[in-house]
Amino acid sequence: MLLILNHPNKLKYEKYNGMDLTAKSQEELDNAEELRNLKKVEAALFISARYLTVQELVELTDINPLLLREMLEKLRENYQKTDTSIEILNKDEFWKMDIRQEYFDMINRIATGKAEFTKAEQETLAIIAYKQPVKQSVIIKIRGNKAYEHIKHFVDVGLLKSKRAGHTLELNLSESFYDYFHLEKKSEQEKEKKSEEIEKNEGKKENSENKQPESE
Repeated sequence: MLLILNHPNKLKYEKYNGMDLTAKSQEELDNAEELRNLKKVEAALFISARYLTVQELVELTDINPLLLREMLEKLRENYQKTDTSIEILNKDEFWKMDIRQEYFDMINRIATGKAEFTKAEQETLAIIAYKQPVKQSVIIKIRGNKAYEHIKHFVDVGLLKSKRAGHTLELNLSESFYDYFHLEKKSEQEKEKKSEEIEKNEGKKENSENKQPESE
């Protein structure tokens, strides 16, 4: 110790033994903190299984928004560099952990075969998906009273949205439905175009049926 204190390069020794080691320790602490934050964000995305806003992630992880965005980008880069079936998706201000597209078919087969969705429930959901927006009373007429429980189940798990429409409910698919089954939501323009085509075809059919053959 005396040799060091009396050494002509005393400042160099102090820098090496003090400041450099302190800087190294701080760097290690920063890296450990970053790793903890990355794990927290990863866990939040994994558990949610849906798109989350930055604000929702802030509330779940207690990480400030600026740092959170940095963690999200790093996490996405990490998954992009890794040969895995998982990826981090970003749509506007929404973030989600999901399966890569090449595995969608397999996941859909697993999802539709889950015990939580019976065959009867799947059939009810399929009809709602085809006819939406549709009144609950219409579905009950098609599927019977058992459909009340089916609809309640799907609303509870977030696959359907319902709102009061007179004495019944109007049912629509939720964003979670498209996320859950990895489907792309049709735009309003596509819906309107399809509706116009159906009306146009029905009009042609009606005109054809009403047209009387000319008498000779």
